[in-house]
Amino acid sequence: MAQTPSVPLAERLRPRTLSEVVGQAHLLGPGMPLRLAFESGRPHSCILWGPPGVGKTTIARLMAQAFDAQFIALSAVLGGVKDIRDAVERAEAARSGLHPQSTLVFVDEVHRFNKVQQDAFLPHVESGLFTFVGATTENPSFEVNAALLSRATVYVLQPLAEADLQALIERASSTGEVPALSAAARQRLVAYADGDARRLLNTLETLAVTARAQGRAEVDDAWLLATLGERLRRYDKGGDQFYDTISALHKSVRGSDPDAALYWFVRMLDGGVDPRYVARRLVRMATEDVGLADPRALRLALDAAETYERLGSPEGELALAQAVVYLAVAPKSNAVYTAYKAARTFVARDGTRAVPLHLRNAPTALMRQLDHGRGYRYAHDEPDAFAAGERYFPEGVQEPRFYEPVPRGLELRIGEKLTELRRRNAEARAAAATGVPPAGSSH
Repeated sequence: MAQTPSVPLAERLRPRTLSEVVGQAHLLGPGMPLRLAFESGRPHSCILWGPPGVGKTTIARLMAQAFDAQFIALSAVLGGVKDIRDAVERAEAARSGLHPQSTLVFVDEVHRFNKVQQDAFLPHVESGLFTFVGATTENPSFEVNAALLSRATVYVLQPLAEADLQALIERASSTGEVPALSAAARQRLVAYADGDARRLLNTLETLAVTARAQGRAEVDDAWLLATLGERLRRYDKGGDQFYDTISALHKSVRGSDPDAALYWFVRMLDGGVDPRYVARRLVRMATEDVGLADPRALRLALDAAETYERLGSPEGELALAQAVVYLAVAPKSNAVYTAYKAARTFVARDGTRAVPLHLRNAPTALMRQLDHGRGYRYAHDEPDAFAAGERYFPEGVQEPRFYEPVPRGLELRIGEKLTELRRRNAEARAAAATGVPPAGSSH
């Protein structure tokens, strides 16, 4: 007869009481929100938001147990509206049965349900037919319908701390099913887990099976490393952790901290992000945060991206690291970025104005007869290649100042030049208005 597969270690060690839960003290500690909810005896709908393996399913199960409620678990990955209907029928049957019982419906990965599927819960949550508990690794502000979100309290769960993971190793060791671990091996195993209890226990179970097969009584660091290999840490390449990390890199570069910038850069590589994505973001940083304070930054970022394309990993990553450091230490200016956004806003609000005749092209005789290009002053024929007093905006526009250089890097000199050119413009326009040539004019 085929042997029934054993229950995984992570499931066998799942907490059966609230006191057995490891971590999340900010929610489950004395006087904390979720603990108070448990103690009140009155269930309420909620969304548990946090990374994998931090206790979302466990907390939902303990809620149902604490409130003596029927527990119905749905997976948004595999389920659909039919499963929601089935849950509703089961909840109605439990409420109207011989021994009436409330129901808690737990939806794992709730962000994977579409709007229609999420809306299907609303009338039953409002009527009190069941308590809704959703679990998600994604930001519910973006992934959960506003209507459902307004009817549920959001609790944010954190990755387990090192002390929490060490406590789980102790708990697993007490079963006698896992080999002894050296201190260094424990530390590496905790690093592999990266705050994920399920990953820790599953890895520990794998080590136990391999160690037994090899007759090894203790696991040391060298054997653990050889067995597991250089696994990557958990990295959500499309979710909040991904965007939070690139945000930290960008802000470290903007804040001129090369060490922090390198740290976040390596964190992203260590997590498995495509270096090409980092390269694209570095080009963006060069234009948004360095700009004309150091125009070489853009060229260096582009060169780093091209170098990575030629060399690949890991050699090409050094070029990206060089760009990270250069951008971090370069003088900063968002003047062009700010000017571009201001110009877009102005044009969208102002509408379409006619191009002044003197700025129009005149490639044909008809266009010249219509005065296209008439009165245009060719800047190269003017002193210092600057046509002082000339106007380039459409008629009726009070020439806005989009671009204001910062007093740093090359933009310090650009600012000085613009100040001088604007002074000459003002003098020339005043002279044109009064008929008095500006001082020093040869006209």
